[in-house]
Amino acid sequence: MTQSTSRRALRAAAVALAATLPCVTLLPSAAAAPSAGPSARTAPAGVRVHGGLVDIPVRGGTATVDTATLRVTARTAAGGTAELSAPAAGTPGTPGRIDVTRDGARWTHSGTGPTFTARAEHGRLLVTARAGGKADSTLSWPVTGHDRAASTLQFPRGEGLSLPVADPFWNSSRAGLAGSGTAMESQLSLPLWGYGLGRGLGVSYVVPTDIGTTLHVTSEGGRLRATAAHRFSRGDATTDYTVAFALTDGSPVAPARDYRAWLTEHGQLGSLRRKADAVPATRKLLGAFHAYTWGRARTAEGVRELRALGVDRMWLGYDADGGPMDAAAVTAARKAGYLVGPYDSFANGQDPAKSDASTSVWPGTVHPDFCVRRADGSAEPGFHDRGCYLSSEAFERAEGSKRYLAERTRAMTANGADSYFLDVDAAGELFRDHSTAHPMTKAKDRANRLARMGRLAGRDRLVLGSESAGAWANGVLAFDHGSGTPVADGLWKAQRDKEKWGGYAPAEAPAIFFQQAELPADVAKAMYDPAYRVPLYETALHDSLVNTERWELAYDKLPRQKTTRALLAMLYNTPLNFVLDGPSLKERGAELAALQKYFSPLHKAAGMEPMTDFRTLTTDRTVQRTVFGDGLLTVTANFGTRAHDGLPGGCVDAELKGDGKPRRLCPADVNR
Repeated sequence: MTQSTSRRALRAAAVALAATLPCVTLLPSAAAAPSAGPSARTAPAGVRVHGGLVDIPVRGGTATVDTATLRVTARTAAGGTAELSAPAAGTPGTPGRIDVTRDGARWTHSGTGPTFTARAEHGRLLVTARAGGKADSTLSWPVTGHDRAASTLQFPRGEGLSLPVADPFWNSSRAGLAGSGTAMESQLSLPLWGYGLGRGLGVSYVVPTDIGTTLHVTSEGGRLRATAAHRFSRGDATTDYTVAFALTDGSPVAPARDYRAWLTEHGQLGSLRRKADAVPATRKLLGAFHAYTWGRARTAEGVRELRALGVDRMWLGYDADGGPMDAAAVTAARKAGYLVGPYDSFANGQDPAKSDASTSVWPGTVHPDFCVRRADGSAEPGFHDRGCYLSSEAFERAEGSKRYLAERTRAMTANGADSYFLDVDAAGELFRDHSTAHPMTKAKDRANRLARMGRLAGRDRLVLGSESAGAWANGVLAFDHGSGTPVADGLWKAQRDKEKWGGYAPAEAPAIFFQQAELPADVAKAMYDPAYRVPLYETALHDSLVNTERWELAYDKLPRQKTTRALLAMLYNTPLNFVLDGPSLKERGAELAALQKYFSPLHKAAGMEPMTDFRTLTTDRTVQRTVFGDGLLTVTANFGTRAHDGLPGGCVDAELKGDGKPRRLCPADVNR
């Protein structure tokens, strides 16, 4: 819809609506007592209804919702205007009478359309749509990025991206973003997006009802637009859809700051410090790099060799391949100050006689009885189409008597391991289970996963990690492997080329982990170009859990990106990931030790502090700065090739409060 057409539609809708609205009724909000004596068109909280438009005061100005088209605009306190959403892509029907509540307004669209409420909450505009009589329907709204002032799109892929809306690369098919739909429940690390609107103004969109919501990014006229689409389904229990709009200062991390505030206001922000108080071993994450181990690196001798290099903190993991760390190796690791944890998964089940993974073998008839069932009754195929995905509801129903999960955990930690890596559980690929024996919605699947992860951290007192953790799991996890990586789809294609990327042989050092590889140029640009990278995840959750890159992308895996990845890790105060065996300990152990020696005091000081500031210091965005806590740690990274204010290209300066001068690291020098 063009801008002129939009205005004509708006006028026509307003005239038609006015004819059907002889009065506006004031109703109490669900949480408030009825108000006495307000104007028929102005509620005590400042809500105003006029001609089918609803004005609601928000922090920084006033938001206006057009009930006919769902267009949302804002007038700022400074006198500016902004479009927060263009009209919905497909009008959900004609709105009926607008009832004014104490903190907002309510209206229902004709026929089987949804009922909407719009109100102010903590300075935001909060709009909720509740499905009408139609069982299954989709609402494509808000429609964002159409304001002519829109300059950047904040997109929480992995750690986070801030994309110039007119950038030719991101508007092209090469980037793999425009024309895509991203499931907010599983493919975004945070349930939000945002826009910078120039002039120190921006907008944040937080979607607490992320299950059933997809964010579609398109390129229109060479500019990036983003539209959310929510699927209303009674069977999936997604009949409510809520979007929180907030005016921001336009910072590229402002949407993440807004989401952090949302989590705090709703009691959903975890604390790494509180987790460490409950499970003291959690403190061993501070200053630690992470590594999966193979061969000699899994032995007591290998652990002592690592410690002799000067590495004072590590998280050491091992795959479930039949050769775990034994009690002697675990004892050596704990004595060295390291955390040790097995890889496990509660998500996959296979026929024990044919299984290709020990973690997929379960007692009795867990497979196939616990398989997630599709609507047609068939089993949901498991990892790489092997076996099936197992229902978290089936496990929860059986746990009181059978204790399948508790017994699995007990067996996996019998060697004394004090940490646990639970694959998939926090990654967000949720399932609806149509089984009559253990039916489950996606929301119930998420609740079940949170419950069992909570038992591992609470009852079993394990330092818990999971894969590519969605923000919804921040309360139970101490660390994750994966949300630091903004994965582009081209990565999966690159990994399928076993000749260039490596496969799962040899068993003692699988090439998929150890063989160095080169990313295709477009994939490397989409994932690691610092001009587009911003710390959305760290801004929201740095002091809640420790975040790293994906486990199969060890630091040595991508030699062309080593310097950039090291600078990003130091800038974001997040650990590097490694993979270790006997030869790599000898060949690259000194490099690991030098990087960890630099990182360790910085992370020990600030790992439990929030990231309080992020900014770019040059127009080309190659020089960036972060601040943690109340100025406790300031880090400046120069991703460019020329010096800036005395900081050479390819180097990072970190200054702890009280330091006489910055601490400098130039990773390329260490790499040599």
